[in-house]
Parts: sequence; C-alpha cells; structure tokens
Amino acid sequence: MRSNNRGSGRPTDPNSYEQVIQIKRVSKKTKGGSLVSFAALVVTGDKKGMVGLGLGKAPNVADAIKKAVRLANRNLVKIPVVKGTIPYQMKEKFGAAHIILKPAPSGTGIIAGGSIRSIVEAAGITDIVSKILGTTNKLSNSYATFKALKSVERLSQKHEFLKNYLKSNSTN
Repeated sequence: MRSNNRGSGRPTDPNSYEQVIQIKRVSKKTKGGSLVSFAALVVTGDKKGMVGLGLGKAPNVADAIKKAVRLANRNLVKIPVVKGTIPYQMKEKFGAAHIILKPAPSGTGIIAGGSIRSIVEAAGITDIVSKILGTTNKLSNSYATFKALKSVERLSQKHEFLKNYLKSNSTN
C-alpha cells in the first residue's frame, strides 16, 4: 500500500522503529579528483518480530539514510519471538564476522554489544545473550546477525510445517 506523502521517505506506521547503526564517509578517486559520498547502515523494525537491514549510499548523509531506510523496509524478516527471546541458538558467519545468539530466560535483558543490540531491539527481542567473535566491523556483524535471524525464521517455518504435517497425518 502506497502513501501520498511523496517527499517524506518515512514509513506510515507510527509503531515503526528505525536506528542508524553507522555512517561512513567514502571517497573514490576519479580523473577530476576525489568523489566524496556517504554510506549509511540502518535497521528498521516494528518491535513485534519484524526487522530489516539496509545499506544506502548517496552524495549526502540525509539521502543515504533515506535510501537505507527504504532498502531496510524492503528487506524485512519475520522472527518468532517466544516469551521475549528467540526459540533457537544460532551461530552464523559473514566474512570475518562470527556471532552467536542464544535464547535467554525472562528477565535477563539484552546482553549484546555493538550492532547486534540495535538489531535485536528493533525486532522486539527483550531477552537474549550474544557474543561477537572475529571482527569488530559493524557492517559485517550486522549482516551476520541479520543472517542468523533469517536462519531462525527458516527454522521456525520448518518446525511449523512439520508440526502441521504430523498433525494432519496422525488424524488419517
């Protein structure tokens, strides 16, 4: 569904959450000199299990953030949040980044640092334990976290499918 507010670039949902994880100044050498632009890494979510990650590049910071938000909203993942945590432990690798996400009992809080904290907050996870191994690069760690959450989504879909399949076969 499209909205009529063409220039704002903001999602119409008032419950949406977005946070800029990183803004980098990047330059490219050209024949005429250096071409300077900006790259923005943004996480969006609804704090109810939906989360997205986007990387936007543009000549100025505001346009890079708008583009990153648009890309993040296009790239959403639905995560099953069970009692405020994820249902499975995940180990994921992206480039040199290795991360571990573990479910935690209620009341633990978010034990996560760096970009993992922003992503799990946007997803609405309130209790989780995580560990960053390998690189401290925010971009790589963000993509590794997002990949792990996609794996959680895939595993929960498989679990749901098998549960429904076994239920339908047991009644026959």
